[in-house]
Amino acid sequence: MSDIESRSDINTLVKAFYSKVREDDLLGPIFNKHIANDEWPIHLEKLTDFWESNLFRVQKFKGNPTLKHIKVDQHSNHSIQQLHFHKWLQLWFETLDELFEGEKANKAKFAARRMATGQFMTVWNSRPKEFK
Repeated sequence: MSDIESRSDINTLVKAFYSKVREDDLLGPIFNKHIANDEWPIHLEKLTDFWESNLFRVQKFKGNPTLKHIKVDQHSNHSIQQLHFHKWLQLWFETLDELFEGEKANKAKFAARRMATGQFMTVWNSRPKEFK
C-alpha cells in the first residue's frame, strides 16, 4: 500500500468512506436524511476539497463544518451523541487502513480524531440546557 499522494487518492478515500457511512445502521439514517441522493456528488467533492486542504495545505475548501454539525443536531432534536462521532472515526480509520499507509494517512487519522472531538464539544456546548 502507498500513502495518500494526490487529490485523486483523497477522492478515492472520501468516496469509499462515505459509502460505508451511508450504509451504516447508526450514521446512515442521519447522513441520508440531511443529504439527498442527488446532492451526494457535490458533497463528496466538497469533502475532497476539505481533506485536500487539510492534508496538502491548499486553500480549496470553503464552508463551515461546525455550523453544519450544529444544524444537523438541532434538526435531529439534539440527539447527536459522542457515539456517533466514535463510529464516524472507526469507519474513517478502517477505510484509511484498507487503502493507505504512511505519513499522510496518519495525518488524516490524527486530524479526524482532533476534529471529531472538537465538533462534538461544539455541538454539545451549543445545545439548550435541557438537552445537555
